[in-house]
Amino acid sequence: MGSDTATLVVTGALGGAGRWVVDRLAAESFDIVAVDRELPVGTPPDGVDFRAVDLVDAGETTDLMLSVDPDAVVHLAAIPDPLNHAGERVYRNNVLSTYNVLNAAGRVGADVTWTSSESAYGFPFAEEVRAPDALPVEETHPLRPADPYGLSKVTGEETAKAVVRRDGISVVSIRPSWVQYPGEYFVTDLRESFDLAALRADPEGAVGGGPGNYWSYVDVRDLADQIARTLEVDIDGHEAVHCHAAENYLGEDTADLFAALLGSVPEPCSLSGDDAAFSMAKSAALLDWAPSHSWRSESAVDGPDFDAP
Repeated sequence: MGSDTATLVVTGALGGAGRWVVDRLAAESFDIVAVDRELPVGTPPDGVDFRAVDLVDAGETTDLMLSVDPDAVVHLAAIPDPLNHAGERVYRNNVLSTYNVLNAAGRVGADVTWTSSESAYGFPFAEEVRAPDALPVEETHPLRPADPYGLSKVTGEETAKAVVRRDGISVVSIRPSWVQYPGEYFVTDLRESFDLAALRADPEGAVGGGPGNYWSYVDVRDLADQIARTLEVDIDGHEAVHCHAAENYLGEDTADLFAALLGSVPEPCSLSGDDAAFSMAKSAALLDWAPSHSWRSESAVDGPDFDAP
């Protein structure tokens, strides 16, 4: 976006990641219109105006964009779990809300950063373990989802490309890993229970076995920082970027983990040590940004002062 002060619309503002993103962007002195289905409890940061909007409703979404006329939009709203929600509901909600947001943003000329997912590759939520074509996985890897969540994210990225072609805005599709929260790293239990021999013996049943995201994670603060960075740089057209911690969450050699999981290491492979299975090279080149948080130094910190009711 490249401007010093701007008005932002942030959707999914009361979600797990959304609250941290709103807090982070408010610290940059943006004027923020934060959107969710309900209004918050607690005290939002200064400069944040909450609106209750159903983004699946095209009329409500268009009215929002026309009334705010934002410089940029950060779209986080989604149902992220296809296991505990009906597949049709996940797909319909995510596709319609993303279409409505992108379409309306394009019409008012607002650039967009939104959260796609590493699930777009089809590794998470697959019915059987899938091997990547190469390691580390780059953003050019084919997208092959077979679940409603991953499919909804691929559809969203195609929608982003269409809006870019039509309206000439820029769209960044961030593909984050499994988001972890300070003081509440779920991967800690997996790491403490992990046994490499058990993974070799039972790749799909072992604790911390990795099918899906290949032992990857990201701290929510890094996701918020990367989103903030996309608003600072000039982006041309549509770009997809990963958002992952630099290393796996087990502290094991990643190639050894793949060998245990799959019986062999996918080739070509340029991983070293506990490198993350997903490349952050494009994010470094395009955004001049890299993750700074790790499970090795994870500790509890105070979170946002507002929440969903």
